[in-house]
Amino acid sequence: MVRRVRSPLPDSLVADIDAAGYLPAVVHDVVVTAVGKDHVVTHLVHDETTFDEMAVRNHLTVLVLTERRLVIAHADDHEGPEGQRMATATSETVPLRSVRGVMLTHTLPDPEHYDGSLAGRGITLTLGWGAVARLDLLPAVCEDPQCEGDHGYEGTVSSDDLSLRIAAETHGVERLEQALIFSSELSGRLGR
Repeated sequence: MVRRVRSPLPDSLVADIDAAGYLPAVVHDVVVTAVGKDHVVTHLVHDETTFDEMAVRNHLTVLVLTERRLVIAHADDHEGPEGQRMATATSETVPLRSVRGVMLTHTLPDPEHYDGSLAGRGITLTLGWGAVARLDLLPAVCEDPQCEGDHGYEGTVSSDDLSLRIAAETHGVERLEQALIFSSELSGRLGR
């Protein structure tokens, strides 16, 4: 892809946006605007294709860690008026002091023989900064199996603002390694 002006983003970030192959010019411009003049420490580009009864949907998430902020950019496509293809791209910047948590869930095949390699491995990277709260409620029950009383509800509130699933088999070992590096860099900067 030819750009009119040299990108202020690191070459590796531009290459990853281009390699994702999903509206690279749009995504690039959204990320450039959101990052501004900040120095990029590390990044993660995550593409996802979903299928529903009506269409194939594309979604791209770009996470950029700067010295001061976490920048999140999303791009989606959808059908506009008269069947015209449309794209929506959104960016959000979160001060690092506001990031409340980085959670990594590791999925390992054949854990008894785990040798430290990334082959077959997967992670779910969950980030929370308090923008979204999810409430999961279930009817409360008592221990008496004969009880027919209404005991209200019980539940949990969780702050999962962003959750990405990256698997070596789907996205490749290199992308999984990049996700682990990104999460480690972000985790290491929290609470400073």
